[in-house]
Amino acid sequence: MVTKIHIKKGDTVRVIAGDEKGQEGKVLSVDKIKYRALIEGVNMFSKHTKPNAKSPQGGIVKKEGSIHISNLKLIDAAGNATRVGRKRDEKNKIVRFSKKSGEVIK
Repeated sequence: MVTKIHIKKGDTVRVIAGDEKGQEGKVLSVDKIKYRALIEGVNMFSKHTKPNAKSPQGGIVKKEGSIHISNLKLIDAAGNATRVGRKRDEKNKIVRFSKKSGEVIK
């Protein structure tokens, strides 16, 4: 069973715990099974690669590592870190909204 996740690909989030605390970035992907997300420019690590057709030189490549979703908070339109709620709009469609400001999250 996969649970609902409060962030989606393309959202801007802030890291609230761990070594990367306070950093912000855009969500590149979300793994619903492992409950982890890749954030642009956050939790970087170095990967040593052998020469191959894609990179003939090989060398050291910087990549993003995943972060557990419980350590992330969504940034709303006003720039505040907020919790996320769900409610139905006028068209009876479920939308996400900011618990802090009450605005609908696009």
